[in-house]
Amino acid sequence: GLIFVHELGHYLAARQRGLPVGLPTFIPFVGAWIQLKEMPHNVETEAWVGLAGPLLGTVGALACYVFYRSSDEPLWLALAYAGFFLNLFNLIPVSPFDGGRITAIISPRVWLLGVPIMGALFLWRPSPLLILMMILAAPQVWKAFKYDPKAPENAAYYTVAPGKRIEYAVYYIVLAAFLAVMSSEVYNMLEQLRGNTQ
Repeated sequence: GLIFVHELGHYLAARQRGLPVGLPTFIPFVGAWIQLKEMPHNVETEAWVGLAGPLLGTVGALACYVFYRSSDEPLWLALAYAGFFLNLFNLIPVSPFDGGRITAIISPRVWLLGVPIMGALFLWRPSPLLILMMILAAPQVWKAFKYDPKAPENAAYYTVAPGKRIEYAVYYIVLAAFLAVMSSEVYNMLEQLRGNTQ
């Protein structure tokens, strides 16, 4: 359900910007995505559609947290943690993650920061899913490495007002910081609950 809420954010943002889009597609134990039938015409639209998923997903996780606070039912707290963590994970700044789509408005070179983050995550918690994500991210990392802002196709797609770059950078940093704090806080609350039941 929380993944659906996240994907619904992308879907609504794409529809708002006039992009033809299919309903969310789910693959169990892997994730979900929406199928854009037409790619965004500029990086600001891509960033907006990318941001909307984690933003609405965070609202969904917050709703679970509020339900826990009003009911003391541990399931809601576990769901809140899953929502906060999944949306934070999705903000890794490299495409195909939403973080890569958001930070592209700053510069595709920001994607190069995603490589050490994914590497650290893999060392911390090895996962076949992370290996799959690294494989999917590899062409984007190569694109970031070769990125030339003066190339005509890049100038047409990535040119935005400096104020927009700052605006999306603030959205990204504030959302990532909030999700990091909430993930940590809710994880600690879950650990306390586990300690109390043992």
